[in-house]
Amino acid sequence: MTNQSTGANRFWGSHTPPKSKAEFFDAITMPSPAGEGAIATIRLYGPIDSWGGWWGISASDVSDVLDALPDSVTRIILRINSPGGEVFEAMSILNMLRAHKATVLGVVDGLAASAGSVIAVGCDETVMSPGTQMMIHSPSTIVWGNAADMRKEAEVLDSVEESIISIYRDKAGESAWGELLSAETWYTAQQAVETGLADRVAVVKDAGETSTAGAEDDDLLDPLEGDTVEDKYQSARARLMKNRTGAIASVQTPSSTEPGNPTQKEALAMSDALKAGLSARLGVTDAEISDDDLLAAVDEVLSEQTDTPAAPAATVPGTQLIEDNVLAQMRADAAAGREAREQQIRDRRDGVIKNALKQGRISAASAPEFRAMLDANEEAAAKVIDSLAPNTVHVEEVGHSDTLTSADDSLYGSIFPTAKEA
Repeated sequence: MTNQSTGANRFWGSHTPPKSKAEFFDAITMPSPAGEGAIATIRLYGPIDSWGGWWGISASDVSDVLDALPDSVTRIILRINSPGGEVFEAMSILNMLRAHKATVLGVVDGLAASAGSVIAVGCDETVMSPGTQMMIHSPSTIVWGNAADMRKEAEVLDSVEESIISIYRDKAGESAWGELLSAETWYTAQQAVETGLADRVAVVKDAGETSTAGAEDDDLLDPLEGDTVEDKYQSARARLMKNRTGAIASVQTPSSTEPGNPTQKEALAMSDALKAGLSARLGVTDAEISDDDLLAAVDEVLSEQTDTPAAPAATVPGTQLIEDNVLAQMRADAAAGREAREQQIRDRRDGVIKNALKQGRISAASAPEFRAMLDANEEAAAKVIDSLAPNTVHVEEVGHSDTLTSADDSLYGSIFPTAKEA
């Protein structure tokens, strides 16, 4: 548990991030089985981190989800599996949940450690699922400075610890909380109940099937407008058309290995789970809607989307599809660019030889060899050429000799003893 961000060392570390945030943080809303209001399930599965995003769950993330819940929600099931994180983010999350008009049931599904335990204990009711654990310990931080800075930060940590203890004390009463936090105390599900940090050990059912929480789907959580069944269908269709993520595949009846056409001998009742799932996707809040009316709503939505253009082909994240002719032009341009670059290099090296000849550093006979040296190692060859004294080779022809060897050729022979001298 930290009282500030710890920099680059995030919870996920070198682990592969989840494919979607719904894998560790989402919200679902379903009508209450009692028929009064609705129940929302929020999953807090991951670290508590002010960065949010892939790094964990921030107070901002939770506020977005709470703001998106419909007014009909009277009960929130907060499912927790968290190693903890930033204490001030945890306090903010807890106080937002307490400020919501709905009662909050905290359910520990795996681990409620450090700052995660603060949120779990602070709910209206805390339930430990079988086999789960809770851990409490003193807050820690990272500080840089002199002795006075260190003493001041220690006082801040003491203050933060007292704030944490107040949450535990309100739930479980007086205890040696300072010693328990200093020792980093772990509790089994039953021990958490015996200590008073939790109310009971039980398995709490979810409110229904999941849907990713976020602003893009906020309007799916709003109550449907209108009083008649037709009004509800119209509202549901508008929401589906707005939030559609792709073309809907045509509905096909299941195949049968028996010959002939299947015959339904009696009406089949829709299961409660299927009915609830369809209602949630259509946005129908009428818990008493009949199977026939619900199926009619589904048929009407599907019929309106039959002529909807197919969604564009999916692409791999970080890539884009381009046409063949565009790709061919890009490749041609790249090849032309490479050829131009290679020509620049050739021209530069030819210029070095030309200047060396003009300055009388090398002879025309040795020029090809020096040019080859430039191709092999331009930097080393250029240094050799620059080291040669200028005007040691006649630039203009003054005569011929079959026996004399120029100073340049002598130097070249000393560098390349196996070469045949002119």
